[in-house]
Amino acid sequence: MKKLLSMILAVVMVLSLGAFALADEPVEINFWSMWNEGEPQAEVIAAAAEAYEAETGVHVNIEWKGRDLNTLITAALEAQEDLDLFEDDFNRIGQVDAPYTYDLTEMAEAAGYADHSYPVFNDFSIKWAGYLNSIVEQPNVGGVFYDKDAFAAAGIEAEPTTWAEFLDACAKLKEAGIDPLAQDGAYTNFSFYYQLVRHLGEEGIAELRENGGWAESEGAVAAAQEIIDLVNAGYLAEGAPDEYPASQNKIGLGLAAMVVCADYVTAEVNANTGTEVNWGLFNYPTVEGGASAAAYMGANSLAIPAYSEHAQEAFDFAIFLTTGEWGQKLADDCHQIPADPTNECTSLPGAVETLLAADAPMTWCGELNTHPAWQTMKDMFTELFEGKYADGAEFCAAMDALYE
Repeated sequence: MKKLLSMILAVVMVLSLGAFALADEPVEINFWSMWNEGEPQAEVIAAAAEAYEAETGVHVNIEWKGRDLNTLITAALEAQEDLDLFEDDFNRIGQVDAPYTYDLTEMAEAAGYADHSYPVFNDFSIKWAGYLNSIVEQPNVGGVFYDKDAFAAAGIEAEPTTWAEFLDACAKLKEAGIDPLAQDGAYTNFSFYYQLVRHLGEEGIAELRENGGWAESEGAVAAAQEIIDLVNAGYLAEGAPDEYPASQNKIGLGLAAMVVCADYVTAEVNANTGTEVNWGLFNYPTVEGGASAAAYMGANSLAIPAYSEHAQEAFDFAIFLTTGEWGQKLADDCHQIPADPTNECTSLPGAVETLLAADAPMTWCGELNTHPAWQTMKDMFTELFEGKYADGAEFCAAMDALYE
């Protein structure tokens, strides 16, 4: 009997110890990143994850998905894949993926996040999702980024403010033997959106997004025609639209002068080409009789799936990465605007003040990305820059066919 009791006690102790060990197993969170391994942002994130684990014991398992993450994430959330944190454009997180995201309101209040973030991004996250559902990682300011040395070589003394002045600058660059405008396929949607918003404004684009009528819109036809004329004039860099980031890299190689993008392009080009371009930035040019001269503001942000079992740990890592010491390192090493406005902005002086003063950002592509045919639209925008449409009317008629 004693032997039996001893055996039973031993089994109970083993089971108890096993349960105790299981309870004390370190937490692991799975993080899908939009960066590619080896990029400056990826290196900072990886180092921050190591520091976070050393401080908290929480391991961050990172999967580097690259820019294609935005084509994968919605299906992954719907399938409830093993995922605790992901990166994407804050607009898509706030609208397309909002039904699958965690409400961060209480955790943000407890962490004092309002004092380390930009109201404009938080306000729109709440407006779109109904609650705060993202933490800004990389605020962006958009426009035309250019090589000041290339402009000087071409004799361009002033930054163009109108479309006519922009075309004149392109002509001078081409005459000087410099391809005027780099264009990667990944950003044709953004470039055409800028042209479109100059004619129609955000409200006009929203009307097209919801109801179609592209061919009947003089502004839409004119915007498409202007891109076609730009292509036909030979103002795109050789090979454009290229496979990202081949075209934008030509600025670092001295083969192209300008690119329409957001501020992260400067760090990407510098890192990819091993150069330090003498960067300048001007607002996308206005068009005669146009509806908007606004500047793009956006952000790559972090969000947590609503079903995550480690939401607090994922949130804590997001705050650890984007504020304080690591938020400053992310800004410095990646030459980006700090996600924490109490940190210093060394890449674009005045950018923090601009974002803090903003009450409404231009959206990414006028929220056309919320249209069911968005992927097809993106392909058509690339085709526009490839010269596959005879004129603006033909392009707009093809866009209307998506609504049938």
